[in-house]
Formats: sequence, C-alpha cells, structure tokens
Amino acid sequence: MSANSSYERSAEDLKVLTGIAVSSSSQQRLVHRQTFEVPEVSGPVEEMSVDGGKVRLRTPKGKPCEWRDYKGVNLHQQAVGAFYRENEVLTDWVNQQPLSLPLVCLGDGHDGIWNIYREIATPEGRREILDGYHLVENLGKVGGSTGRLNKVEAMLWKGDVDGAVAQFKTWKHERVTRFVNYLNHHRARIINYDYWQSEGISIGSGAIESTVKQIGLRIKITGAQWKEQNVPQVLRHRCAYLNGAFSH
Repeated sequence: MSANSSYERSAEDLKVLTGIAVSSSSQQRLVHRQTFEVPEVSGPVEEMSVDGGKVRLRTPKGKPCEWRDYKGVNLHQQAVGAFYRENEVLTDWVNQQPLSLPLVCLGDGHDGIWNIYREIATPEGRREILDGYHLVENLGKVGGSTGRLNKVEAMLWKGDVDGAVAQFKTWKHERVTRFVNYLNHHRARIINYDYWQSEGISIGSGAIESTVKQIGLRIKITGAQWKEQNVPQVLRHRCAYLNGAFSH
C-alpha cells in the first residue's frame, strides 16, 4: 500500500481495511529494511527506452527545495526500473537480460540517454532510434512558414535528413542553425519512421514517459520530499509495485 500512496495514507487505509494499526513511521522502517530485487525477465527484450525523471530532495528548513534527476528504464512489455545516480547498475541490469539482436533503443534528444545506451549491448547489437514525436516537436520550435514545416516533417517521417536540411538552406536564423545541428547530431538515429511504424516497431518513447509518470504518482505526491540516501530504495519500492512483485 505504501508503494502506491504516502506512508500516512497507507497507515490510515490499512487500519480501515484490516483493523490493524501500523504507524506511518513503522511502515517507512519496514520499507527500508526490505530488499527489492530488480526483476529478471524471461525475454527476449526486443525494445527498450530510457528517460529522466525528477525527485524532490529534503533540504534544511528555510532552504529552497532541490530537484534531482533519476533515470527510468522500460524493457517494453516486460519490466521497468529506476536508478538514482546508479547508471552502472542500470546498464549492468539491462545487459544481464536476454537481449534481441538488434535491440531497439528509443530515446529523446538528451545526450545523457545515449551515453547510457553506449554501455548497453554492442554498437552492432543496438538500433538507436530518436523518438519521432520528439523530432517533430523540435521542428515546431523553428517556426516560420507552415508549408515549409509540413514539407520538412514529411521528409523526416521518411528518414530523409538531407532533404530536410536542404529546405533551410536559404534561411539563416539561430533557430534554424540549432535545428540543423540537432538533425546532424542525431542523423544515424533518424529512421524511416513511416516504414518502421507500419512494421509494428515502436518509433516513440511513450512507454518510458508513461513509466516516469507512474513513478511520479508516488514520489511526487503533494509535499513529498526525500532524504537523498533514501531515494534509491524509494524508487526500487515503487518499481517493485509497478512490476507486480506484490501480487504473487
């Protein structure tokens, strides 16, 4: 229950449902004494996605709150995980699973995500794909002619990076330069989204975005602040719930 709501609320609900009183502080101690193992999947893992989430750290009274990043992982349709300052633990866990060849690795444009993927499988064993919806979102930030944007989007949807870049050849603007640099940086990750989608292969990182939201429903409840040393256990607790560990 405390993996799905605050310790205070789970204490109240437990008493109503069972008549047994277990205080919120006792529930917290029980959680932090428990070992929550990251799951081993039966595999094979064909697709995965990684994204960052935010957790609010407890700060001294009178000090502004601090938000820190953690990394969420979704092994599509098999298991999820979340890791706070444990990138090596994250990659070790994934590499221990039965990974398909190639393994489809989905992410947005942040280099931190791709740095993690660099440690997973092998360059030959990975197929890195830039989230198609993130790509279109960044295109929209360029602005300008709707006709031009629609034409560029159609080209990118087919994986035609060169054609897309050529559309901006005569338009000199900071936003254009930034977007063209973004395309060139992720060129190898921009695929023929239309074809891959028709083949039933994921082209977006919606699965991990949903996972991060599901984790946030527990760790970002109103007023929640966490001691930094407790964050990894809180994340493992929530992920154990999301992975169905308590339903067996």
